[in-house]
Amino acid sequence: MKPIALTGIKPTGKPHIGNYLGMYRPALDLMENYQGMYFVADLHALTTMHDAATLKDLVYEVAASWLALGLDPDEAIFFRQSDIPEIPEFTWIMSCFTSKGLLNRAHAYKDAVDKNLELNRDPDEGINAGLFYYPVLMAADILLYGSDVVPVGLDQKQHIEITRDIAEAFNRTYGDVLKVPEGLIQESVMKVPGIDGRKMSKSYDNTIPIFAPEKKLRKQVMRIVTDSKRPEDPKDPDDDNLFALLRFFASPERLEEIRELYVGGGAAYGELKKELASLILEHFADARVKFDNLIQNKDYLDKVLLEGAQKARAMGKPYLQAARKATGLD
Repeated sequence: MKPIALTGIKPTGKPHIGNYLGMYRPALDLMENYQGMYFVADLHALTTMHDAATLKDLVYEVAASWLALGLDPDEAIFFRQSDIPEIPEFTWIMSCFTSKGLLNRAHAYKDAVDKNLELNRDPDEGINAGLFYYPVLMAADILLYGSDVVPVGLDQKQHIEITRDIAEAFNRTYGDVLKVPEGLIQESVMKVPGIDGRKMSKSYDNTIPIFAPEKKLRKQVMRIVTDSKRPEDPKDPDDDNLFALLRFFASPERLEEIRELYVGGGAAYGELKKELASLILEHFADARVKFDNLIQNKDYLDKVLLEGAQKARAMGKPYLQAARKATGLD
């Protein structure tokens, strides 16, 4: 059997090109050499998403996105996190081998605390226990199936380090029960800039949704932040948000032409934004058609996810049983 590569994505917003470049495409490329496991992380979404109808809709959007972008459910194991009842039990076992200090240092929790302190509020105001224990649930997701590698962005490297710490703490106590995974960071897509120059993220509301209606997608691209230089003014392409996005979609030949326009003068931001929008629409043309068809067939999406969950559960049960036996629960 091929080594296992596991990837999950939270259904907390519309899938965007940052997701695609930073997660979907690198994860799907691994299928040649790995057994791919892909899941919709709806349990993770509960830390911030408390509207049931919206969460359900977003789960379907993420599922349809994976399939539209090339995931083959006959080759990959594709499932919804909440369809795996073994996960909560395994998460609890893992939490008992996780130091509180480790979780205190987790980026998401620290960022929330720092924001409260900046606003002169209680450090833990508005922070639920789910957010605090988020890294344990993520570790359980990874360790339950004996994952070998987890493709992540540089900003998520800490999650893999925490997962490894938890697995090693368990194994120091009970022997080599759990497989210790490796993080797989794709250097070329560590950061995809959003329309404001910061990392493209749903939390910043600076994304370019892949499957938005054409008019809305074009409008979002036209909002990309640029400086006030005139078209004839020389510009530095390596310090420009628009050029950084163009490099993901323009051909090498066209990108070199655009670079020359930046350096020598002649790069009109408005025209280049229109070109970028057209390139994005062209790149995802087939996927957008598939997505529109899939999102109208939720029964099919449920069927695919439940069949994948059965496969995932079959892979996870031996690790849960081994952990139960090691700890004395069995």
